[in-house]
Amino acid sequence: MRTIEINGNNFSNLSEFYNEVERKMTNGLNWKIGRYLDAFNDVLNGGFGIHEYDEDYKMIWLNSEKSKSELEEYSAIIEMIMENENAKLELK
Repeated sequence: MRTIEINGNNFSNLSEFYNEVERKMTNGLNWKIGRYLDAFNDVLNGGFGIHEYDEDYKMIWLNSEKSKSELEEYSAIIEMIMENENAKLELK
Protein backbone atom coordinates (compact mmCIF):
# COMPACT_ATOMS: atom_id res chain seq x y z
CA MET A 1 0.00 0.00 0.00
CA ARG A 2 1.32 3.41 -0.94
CA THR A 3 2.10 5.79 1.92
CA ILE A 4 1.72 9.56 1.61
CA GLU A 5 3.03 11.86 4.34
CA ILE A 6 2.00 15.44 4.83
CA ASN A 7 3.70 17.48 7.51
CA GLY A 8 1.88 20.14 9.51
CA ASN A 9 5.20 21.92 10.07
CA ASN A 10 5.19 22.78 6.35
CA PHE A 11 2.00 24.88 6.49
CA SER A 12 0.12 27.27 8.75
CA ASN A 13 -2.87 28.19 6.60
CA LEU A 14 -5.12 26.65 3.98
CA SER A 15 -3.16 28.01 1.02
CA GLU A 16 0.05 26.48 2.35
CA PHE A 17 -1.85 23.22 3.03
CA TYR A 18 -2.77 23.03 -0.65
CA ASN A 19 0.88 23.64 -1.55
CA GLU A 20 1.85 20.68 0.67
CA VAL A 21 -0.81 18.51 -0.97
CA GLU A 22 0.57 19.43 -4.39
CA ARG A 23 4.13 18.56 -3.32
CA LYS A 24 3.11 15.23 -1.84
CA MET A 25 0.13 14.04 -3.88
CA THR A 26 0.25 15.65 -7.31
CA ASN A 27 3.99 15.87 -7.86
CA GLY A 28 4.83 16.07 -11.56
CA LEU A 29 1.64 17.67 -12.84
CA ASN A 30 2.09 20.76 -14.96
CA TRP A 31 -0.93 22.46 -13.38
CA LYS A 32 -2.04 23.36 -9.86
CA ILE A 33 -5.03 21.94 -8.05
CA GLY A 34 -7.96 24.16 -7.16
CA ARG A 35 -7.74 25.95 -3.84
CA TYR A 36 -10.96 24.58 -2.37
CA LEU A 37 -12.06 21.44 -0.53
CA ASP A 38 -13.87 19.84 -3.48
CA ALA A 39 -10.62 19.91 -5.47
CA PHE A 40 -8.80 18.33 -2.52
CA ASN A 41 -11.46 15.62 -2.45
CA ASP A 42 -10.79 14.94 -6.14
CA VAL A 43 -7.07 14.53 -5.35
CA LEU A 44 -7.94 12.12 -2.53
CA ASN A 45 -9.83 9.97 -5.03
CA GLY A 46 -6.73 9.58 -7.18
CA GLY A 47 -5.84 9.84 -10.83
CA PHE A 48 -4.29 13.32 -10.46
CA GLY A 49 -0.76 12.52 -9.43
CA ILE A 50 1.03 9.85 -7.50
CA HIS A 51 -1.82 7.39 -6.93
CA GLU A 52 -4.36 5.93 -9.31
CA TYR A 53 -8.11 6.35 -9.11
CA ASP A 54 -9.52 4.02 -6.42
CA GLU A 55 -6.03 2.91 -5.31
CA ASP A 56 -5.78 2.21 -1.59
CA TYR A 57 -3.22 4.29 0.29
CA LYS A 58 -2.23 5.35 3.76
CA MET A 59 -2.00 9.04 4.58
CA ILE A 60 0.17 9.99 7.53
CA TRP A 61 -0.35 13.53 8.81
CA LEU A 62 2.71 14.49 10.82
CA ASN A 63 2.35 17.30 13.38
CA SER A 64 -1.42 17.11 13.05
CA GLU A 65 -1.99 18.85 16.41
CA LYS A 66 -0.27 21.95 15.03
CA SER A 67 -2.55 21.82 12.00
CA LYS A 68 -5.59 21.35 14.20
CA SER A 69 -4.79 24.56 16.05
CA GLU A 70 -3.99 26.57 12.91
CA LEU A 71 -6.46 25.42 10.24
CA GLU A 72 -10.06 26.47 10.64
CA GLU A 73 -10.96 23.83 8.05
CA TYR A 74 -9.08 21.02 9.84
CA SER A 75 -12.20 19.10 10.92
CA ALA A 76 -13.68 19.26 7.43
CA ILE A 77 -10.41 18.06 5.91
CA ILE A 78 -10.14 15.16 8.39
CA GLU A 79 -13.76 14.18 7.77
CA MET A 80 -13.19 14.25 4.01
CA ILE A 81 -10.14 12.00 4.27
CA MET A 82 -11.90 9.56 6.59
CA GLU A 83 -14.94 9.35 4.29
CA ASN A 84 -12.70 8.33 1.39
CA GLU A 85 -12.86 4.55 1.34
CA ASN A 86 -9.40 4.25 -0.26
CA ALA A 87 -7.57 6.42 2.28
CA LYS A 88 -6.42 5.18 5.66
CA LEU A 89 -5.53 8.15 7.87
CA GLU A 90 -2.93 8.13 10.62
CA LEU A 91 -2.51 11.30 12.70
CA LYS A 92 0.84 11.86 14.40
